[in-house]
Amino acid sequence: MSESTPGPPPGTTVLVLDAPPPAPPPRLGGLTGRARILHADEASLAGRLPLADALLVWDFTSDAVRRAWPGEGPRPRWVHTASAGVDHLMCPELVASDTVVTNARGVFDQPIAEYVAALVLALAKDLPRTLELQRERSWRHRETRRIAGTRACVVGSGPIGRAVASTLKALGITTALVGRARRPGVHGADDLDRLLARADWVVCAAPLTDATRGMFDARRFGVMQPSAHFINIGRGPLVVEDDLVAALSKRWIAGAALDVFAHEPLPAGSPLWTAPGLLVSPHMSGDTVGWRDELGAQFVELYEAWEAGRPLRNVVDKERGYVPGP
Repeated sequence: MSESTPGPPPGTTVLVLDAPPPAPPPRLGGLTGRARILHADEASLAGRLPLADALLVWDFTSDAVRRAWPGEGPRPRWVHTASAGVDHLMCPELVASDTVVTNARGVFDQPIAEYVAALVLALAKDLPRTLELQRERSWRHRETRRIAGTRACVVGSGPIGRAVASTLKALGITTALVGRARRPGVHGADDLDRLLARADWVVCAAPLTDATRGMFDARRFGVMQPSAHFINIGRGPLVVEDDLVAALSKRWIAGAALDVFAHEPLPAGSPLWTAPGLLVSPHMSGDTVGWRDELGAQFVELYEAWEAGRPLRNVVDKERGYVPGP
């Protein structure tokens, strides 16, 4: 989706919500001489928002924008987040405003798809146990699963979900893609339970909205086969984590892998760390070498379109909470 917006006036100010150290700031050299760049952290964001024409949310794990936006004074006419999800931004005041919101759609699709493929292979081939046995210097022969001919249900039909589905198909996995509404090549939400009951691999790549929050709960884990594995690379609150721990402990499903969590970093005392058959990774599925440079370059490219008054790509439907369309 694209949207035409008036170009910025001379002396445009871009405010960057910086990520805390050791994360580096964005490389915005392409804006030198074209825009004034200001920086803020969570504490100073509310005071600096009125000064900004555009806001780059570089700290995409922070909910500071949601907290700062309702304050008094002018607000940026364009907000871009260096992430696929926008739930950390949205508040009623931002949704109701005429501010355009864009996201980093396109940067993470294939890296996340590759990560999901790696998780499927690791789980099917029992690689975590192989590493454990190696540390124990224990020679224990086992049989592993063949993935060609198995079935996957990918929940979320955006670019990330489509890339995941395409990559899994290349491994010989029969893959069903589920979206909010039925369309060619995509099943509707009312097909989800039927597809879950047949899937060997369930991959959650859905956006976090009021309709999807907590969608993977005890009932949904109960629908799955005992041999199924669940993978979440979407957003943490899509999963009722206590229900997943219970499902793994009771062996309702064979295993799981989580890259996103309701609270990040995952607290040391979380039962997820020791849940049987669960792989935990620290929200890294889309972060390949050079990913921050790609995010910075994407923002500069979008700024150039905004500066020229051309349509912007990756415009979020603020009511739905994601970029609509293919």
